[in-house]
Amino acid sequence: MSKRLVVIGGVAAGMSAAAKAKRSNPDLEVVAFEKSRYVSYGACGLPYYLAGWIDDVEKLVARTPEKFAKQGVKALVRHEVVEVDYEGRRVKVADLDGGREFWEPFDYLVVSTGARPVLPPIEGVHLPGVFTLRQLEDGEAIMSALHRAQRTVIVGAGYVGLEVAEAFRARGKQVTVVELAERVLPAADPEVSALVHEELTRNGVQVVTGTEVESLTGLGRVQAVQTSAFEIPADLVLLAVGIRPNVGLATSFGVATGPTGAIAVDEQLRTNLENVWAAGDVAESVHLVTGRPYWLPLGDVANKHGRTAGTVIAGGRASFKGVVGSAVTKIFDLAVAFTGLSEEDARKAGFDAKSVWIKSADRAHYYPDPHPFHVKLVYEGGSGRLLGAQVVGHQSDALRIDVVATLLHRGGTVEDLRALDLAYAPPFSPVWDPLLVAANQAK
Repeated sequence: MSKRLVVIGGVAAGMSAAAKAKRSNPDLEVVAFEKSRYVSYGACGLPYYLAGWIDDVEKLVARTPEKFAKQGVKALVRHEVVEVDYEGRRVKVADLDGGREFWEPFDYLVVSTGARPVLPPIEGVHLPGVFTLRQLEDGEAIMSALHRAQRTVIVGAGYVGLEVAEAFRARGKQVTVVELAERVLPAADPEVSALVHEELTRNGVQVVTGTEVESLTGLGRVQAVQTSAFEIPADLVLLAVGIRPNVGLATSFGVATGPTGAIAVDEQLRTNLENVWAAGDVAESVHLVTGRPYWLPLGDVANKHGRTAGTVIAGGRASFKGVVGSAVTKIFDLAVAFTGLSEEDARKAGFDAKSVWIKSADRAHYYPDPHPFHVKLVYEGGSGRLLGAQVVGHQSDALRIDVVATLLHRGGTVEDLRALDLAYAPPFSPVWDPLLVAANQAK
């Protein structure tokens, strides 16, 4: 008799696990339940949909339930798993359109319930015209409201908030970004944040930092953001103050969480319960620089989690060793990329952190249209072990960060970076690549 895999959550991790398990073991019966209207989509593309650069939100969908069905994977949208009977090896499913509930058995279970937006504990967060951005339906709702809005306020100056700020400016909207911390992109070091702040201002975004949002007000719909300093008129408000792992269902039947608040898993994505896996934004990883549990809710990590879990469930061998915290974002004409630890985080983690900050260029000085390229390199005093890097450049030039990310995966040092033979030609790099310039300046 064939075994049955049930997947809770049908986006990146869940559908990667489902598809990989079915490909690896065609005899496995696989069913995935997703409460939204879409499966296997790229939510990372939503800011670019809002900007108008992608004309149809469904272009963000990688595969439909119909395509999965041809592979032998049953994917049911608008179906939410509301309860797990672990001892009975079954899940209760709510058919959100049909108005019924039913039980489904499982032999193996993957929890990929993702993350949920944080709502600040203030009045007015549920007013019409106030949004979060997490699912495709969120993007559709914002797009519908955006046509009627001129004054927009974004609460939170992290990746999503700043990407949407650019999107709203591309639509010709007034944009104010309010951030509680003293600088934009608080996860970055101050040198990087300062360049981003300058770019936002240059493109017409009003930036307000070190200011708390106290309430959202309006009659019938949002009309203003009340801050600790002043009132900001608003036709539309985006709350982008962060996300948290959506672990409620998992913990209700005994799945253990780790120190980050996400589900604790081993290298095969197994939880503390037999035959239960967790993958994607709901699960922890290990940070390979610190060796400690780390939560990195990004799509590429989710896909790797899912692929690993699916392979193991199907009887194969796979492991996910961990992450180094690599990420990149586009903010108007700047590309900002990170890997490893910031200088601040490295010191908090107990390292004797040293750093260099250099300004170079992305190509030879005589080649047409050069752009500035900034590098911050963080390393350990004495040993020279690389701890992290941040770069600010132009478009895909920021992917130079992947060189440092690769070295971090191998415990590399400043000397290892300095010794690399990197490609050179005038259209692509100065004769001394900016990363090598930074390495040469590290003491």
